[in-house]
Amino acid sequence: MTLAAIVLAAGSATRFGSDKLSAALGEEPLIGRAIRAARAAPVGRVIVVAAKGLDIGNWPGEPAVERIEIESDALSTSLKAGIEEAHNADGAFIFLGDMPHIPHDLAAKLTRKLGNTYAAIPRCEGRAGHPVLLSARAFPDIAGLSGDAGAGKLLKHRDDIAWVECSDTGIFLDIDTPEDMERSRRQLG
Repeated sequence: MTLAAIVLAAGSATRFGSDKLSAALGEEPLIGRAIRAARAAPVGRVIVVAAKGLDIGNWPGEPAVERIEIESDALSTSLKAGIEEAHNADGAFIFLGDMPHIPHDLAAKLTRKLGNTYAAIPRCEGRAGHPVLLSARAFPDIAGLSGDAGAGKLLKHRDDIAWVECSDTGIFLDIDTPEDMERSRRQLG
């Protein structure tokens, strides 16, 4: 199975008030933590869908990290651009650039559960989280999304989803405000 990881990093960060993905969290920028989680997945490539001017850093080694720059901050536009670039893959992980606490072993568990399902999704305490692993069957449906809708709209009422139970709340902790960033910094110690 050939898989890709897509890191969505083209948002406008209006609630944060500045470029949150370049803000330091520990010893690296927020976007670096998302890319590191994506590279830990069993993938052949990592595709970062970035806003103009976002420095994603230099990532030598494997898997390769590629950058796609887009002008729109609409979630559907970012997702479509990433899926279009990964169109030859059997599936694609969707990572969000502002989620720095994704457990690095989770992607392998999602891969083992995907099988013939539409998607594999982690769940903690009854809540769905990230990353989401979409099968190639989902790719054509992504093309129909618009505005700020992500894949969640497509996944909501499906019965062919593989759920992976997880005890780590990092699967739904994102950074939207400076207060969220401060909490994450304290969490890292």
